[in-house]
Amino acid sequence: MGLLFAACVIACKKEEQAVEGVAHSAQQAEQKAQAAATERDRQRAQLAQIPLPTKSLYINVHEPGQWANPFISADADYLTLRVTMADPNPGAGASGTLLRPEAARRQELQIRPADLAEALIALPPAAWRYGRVVAIAESPLADKKKRPAVRRNVEAAIQKLNDLEVVVDEWPVR
Repeated sequence: MGLLFAACVIACKKEEQAVEGVAHSAQQAEQKAQAAATERDRQRAQLAQIPLPTKSLYINVHEPGQWANPFISADADYLTLRVTMADPNPGAGASGTLLRPEAARRQELQIRPADLAEALIALPPAAWRYGRVVAIAESPLADKKKRPAVRRNVEAAIQKLNDLEVVVDEWPVR
């Protein structure tokens, strides 16, 4: 009888420890979720400084080279963020000529998908000529065997942009 009592006490003690472990794990998960929500709210607030997009400005743009806002090209392992900076002297009359070619103001950055939000936040407001809208497409240079991974990257980027309240204009594969 004493052995049975000791076994019950030990079993109850182990059950209490298991419950405490689950409660501690749940508390840690809740703290992580709160930290992620706080970070997302901070990122949203910073991107909210960019005005909402004006669709009439970009509805007729069908070539990636003509897109004036940030353009994301997704590959299997990384994203390429292309940004065209605004002309620093737009009224000088030489915009887009030999003296100040648009290609010289274009920058391409390869970033990890996890760094997408911070990369967009770091862009100056002049890089958002159409407002808070980003074009995204699968990289035409991606390996054909990696197309499923490329598509997953595109979908993850779209989800992240939607979470940040950035309008997404998805372009077809060329």
